Amino acid sequence: MTDAPREKSGLTRIIDGIDGGIAALERVIMAVGVILMAVNTITNVVSRFVFNHSIVFAEELNSIFILLVTFAGIGYAARHGRHIRMSAISDALPARVRKVLMIVITFVTGVLLLVLAWYSVQYIIGLQAKGRVYPALGIPVYISYLWVPIGLFVTGIQYILTFIRNLQEPEIYLSTNLREADAQELELEL
Repeated sequence: MTDAPREKSGLTRIIDGIDGGIAALERVIMAVGVILMAVNTITNVVSRFVFNHSIVFAEELNSIFILLVTFAGIGYAARHGRHIRMSAISDALPARVRKVLMIVITFVTGVLLLVLAWYSVQYIIGLQAKGRVYPALGIPVYISYLWVPIGLFVTGIQYILTFIRNLQEPEIYLSTNLREADAQELELEL
């Protein structure tokens, strides 16, 4: 007997739509950030060897790109179930207990990330008030930190969407589109 695909409910379609939009944005941000970081680094190396001088703002620019890629990447990792999981104990638990545990974990993690996003906004407001600027680039430091609350917020939303998916579906979901059973099959293949 084959498993017929279940028709998606309205809430599931909405979750999938939000998830797809966020995923597309993250892919663009990460791709552009990595490419710009590589171009900046290569250009700086060439400048150092050809002109015997480094580009003055290269280090500052790369630190901005690292923030960009890191905080876009945490949402990507959460979406694809690639976050760090300590599952030795939970794997030994019955499926029903693992399901409850995953619901609690995704909810608490999502709320915590949203709270951290709020605190990071407060930190950025404080940075803005101090008026600090990057010496070489001449741009305000707080602008480069805008990626932090965005990344934390997007990741928090990702965990909340996973929480909702786990409430709605009978299977255990590690992310909005990755079931625990599928992740275990992937691990066995490796």
